[in-house]
Amino acid sequence: MKFKSLVFLLLSLFIIQSCSSIPGVKEPSEAEINAESLKAYNEVKAKAKISNNREWKEMVDRVARRIAKASGENFDWEWILIEDPQVNAWCMPGGKMAVYTGIMPILKTEGALAAVMGHEVAHATKRHGKQRYSRAIKGNLIGAVVGGAAIAGGQFLCKTQTCKTLTGLGGAAAGFAVAFFDRKFSRGDETEADHEGQVFMARAGYDPAEAAVVWERMAANNGGKASDEWMSTHPSDKTRMKNLRTWLPQAEAVYSQAPVKYGIGENIR
Repeated sequence: MKFKSLVFLLLSLFIIQSCSSIPGVKEPSEAEINAESLKAYNEVKAKAKISNNREWKEMVDRVARRIAKASGENFDWEWILIEDPQVNAWCMPGGKMAVYTGIMPILKTEGALAAVMGHEVAHATKRHGKQRYSRAIKGNLIGAVVGGAAIAGGQFLCKTQTCKTLTGLGGAAAGFAVAFFDRKFSRGDETEADHEGQVFMARAGYDPAEAAVVWERMAANNGGKASDEWMSTHPSDKTRMKNLRTWLPQAEAVYSQAPVKYGIGENIR
């Protein structure tokens, strides 16, 4: 490591560990978080390669639209399909979504995609990202970034690939990027998003039984090792499958009331 980089890194760690509060840095409102989310999302769109796979894009479009409607939230919804081998998907606070092409062949069906997007949308509707951002502020992570210790958009703090692509963001937007992409959701948040997401997919007209099947496919793809970025912060595959099957009767009751039923939808080719 070059000396200059080492100095910046040590300065970052010093500020994070020693400051009980950063003057001028307060817990933001939901509107403020959504504004920083939009900045980070626009940066992702500018730097990522948007997929030109028409069939997959159309599938993501219709699933995202249906899940967003099923959530009941009046967000300024937006979604993209990113050409990238990462097994990844996310939804930022305020309804900014992305699906990575690397996850599509593993899912195999439109219904499985609905389960994944339902889970990610549930994180946004339950304000898990806002809570995570607030926890980061309390831990002085955001203050360090906003205060200028983490140069070039938090490049020394970023660990996940998506966060690293945001090098160049400054101020609060950089802090948001680090907090959202590098800070883990709690296990309780993940379980809540699984539950709510299964309801969303059922309300949107997708067979909720497909939610548990997603994790059979994920486990098979990883040989039982949840090493991919999107999976690394989640409960074990077995736990998720057990939970989703336990909740299935409730989700099936919701599915029975869906005005249009798509079942598992089209196969992903």
